[in-house]
Formats: sequence, C-alpha cells, structure tokens
Amino acid sequence: MTPMKAIRAKCLDCNYTANEVRLCPCTDCALWPFRLGKNPNIKPRNLTDEQRKAAAERLKSARKGV
Repeated sequence: MTPMKAIRAKCLDCNYTANEVRLCPCTDCALWPFRLGKNPNIKPRNLTDEQRKAAAERLKSARKGV
C-alpha cells in the first residue's frame, strides 16, 4: 500500500464514507490536506510545445522497442 493510499484508508476509517471524507471538518488534522488521495505538495508540470514533442518522440521510440 502506498503512503497516499494508507492516508486515504485512515480517512475512510475515521469518516466511514467518501462523501464524509470530502466534507471532513477536522482541518487541524495532519492528514487533512491529503484526505482525497492527492499530495498537495506535488505541482503539475507545465511543458512547452517543444518539450511535449520531445516526450512524444521518446514514447514512440519506446513503444517500437528501439
């Protein structure tokens, strides 16, 4: 079990349903920012068009087995 899944399981154990986890009022809980199964510290990557094309080419070559 990953740490994020363990946190999610703990929140479900505490609140019983996914809807109650979403509406959890315990904002002082250390796990509260992680309760929806996402790490709030990881920011989405913003790629330029050039980086996207390079990534697409790497993926194509990996799929071909080259």
